[in-house]
Amino acid sequence: MEEAVPDGMRILLDRHAIVVDDGTALFGGAPPRMLRLSAAAAARLEDGALEVRDPMAAKLARRLLDAGIAHPVSVPAAAVPPAADVTVVVPVKDRVDGLARLLAALPADLGATIVVDDGSEDAAGIRAVAERAGAVLLRHPEARGPAAARNAGLAAARTPLVAFLDSDVVPQPGWLGPLLARFADPVVALAAPRIVALAGHGWLGGYESVRSSLDLGADPALVVPKSRVAYVPSAALVVRRDAVGDGFDERMHVAEDVDLVLRLHEAGWRLRYEPASRVAHEHRTTLRAWWLRKAYYGTGAAPLSLRHPGSVPPMVLNTWSAAVSALLLRGRPWSVLAALAVAAGAAEQLARKLPVREPRRTAARLIGLGAVGTVQQTADAVTRHYWPIALVAALVSRRARRTVAVIALAEGVLDWWRKRHAPDRPGLLGYVLARRLDDLAYGGGLWWGALRHRTLEPLRPVGTGPDRSPDL
Repeated sequence: MEEAVPDGMRILLDRHAIVVDDGTALFGGAPPRMLRLSAAAAARLEDGALEVRDPMAAKLARRLLDAGIAHPVSVPAAAVPPAADVTVVVPVKDRVDGLARLLAALPADLGATIVVDDGSEDAAGIRAVAERAGAVLLRHPEARGPAAARNAGLAAARTPLVAFLDSDVVPQPGWLGPLLARFADPVVALAAPRIVALAGHGWLGGYESVRSSLDLGADPALVVPKSRVAYVPSAALVVRRDAVGDGFDERMHVAEDVDLVLRLHEAGWRLRYEPASRVAHEHRTTLRAWWLRKAYYGTGAAPLSLRHPGSVPPMVLNTWSAAVSALLLRGRPWSVLAALAVAAGAAEQLARKLPVREPRRTAARLIGLGAVGTVQQTADAVTRHYWPIALVAALVSRRARRTVAVIALAEGVLDWWRKRHAPDRPGLLGYVLARRLDDLAYGGGLWWGALRHRTLEPLRPVGTGPDRSPDL
């Protein structure tokens, strides 16, 4: 699936992209790869930006966008679908006040708004709010789950685009425009906003405001499995109606949004995460409800891994990074030195293959970034995905106990420090405690789901390798 990028679209290189050899070699993207550009193509990129004005620029823009190494930043107004092309679908169950708050925040020029009452006890309250807002109301007499509720609204929609908004979110002013702009590209099937905290109360509220599972960060991204943004949550997203078919799989009551993302990706559509659009979410902040929700998210890994093998792994490693991870877990001075030696050897091996002017310098940078990612994956594996194994090891081995404790504390402190500019960040002790409880809940849910589905797939790491695309 490859169609022309609209004339007048402006794109910008991802801020993490590495540019060498006067712009004729680019590293980055999702999944990471090397792009070789001709001198003429590289000259089109001015300070990392490109505006599509002719077929050559359109071809270059398509390659950069599809590689995830650049992102759209603006398109001509005439190419952007109007709000009248959008139907907003709101699934709701027993959240009358939240529904009223959401509907009041919607723009007036939408094509339509459909509220799907999924078996609410206060059906009259839901109806009154929907009618007051001028929304179409559909009702399931008995709860069938959010996937079925969204699909009912999708089937009733008549516009080219459908926005799904959960009843516990509040779109922020200007949220729709950046998402509509992404649909100027005809191969984009889905665009999702950044999910931010509606309000943070207490230490859990502060933690969720800076570390929510729904908040995928401040950088735009191509949504690709096994990448930095591997999925987007269905709390808020816009889809091209013709691309999603019947919509969500109603047999799934958790991770149905990730399943939709993976199916669209496998079908060849492009999916975009656009943080310039912001939708606020009312996070759970009572300990029991928060912890159970995190565990619930974890249970989705097993059915996803059975439907899409290898697409939702706990770790993504190649040969050298797997060796580094194993050595670091030994927790001994000699093993740390050995891990450094392995990384150095990998850098030298890569340098021999790179067709750039300074291969060793470039290879050292790439392997260094990969090593940082490996350390983070290893820490997450110990404290999150494989914590039951880490716990058993800690109970029988003093060395393992020390290693696990150091990882759990160091990762929490470092993560807290990274959020130092966030105004709602809780104190160090509260943050580290919430971080570890988050991991215990998700990991517990992951293992429970694996046992219930009798599969080890969600616990199986996958390998990867460098990807090089054709020269331009």
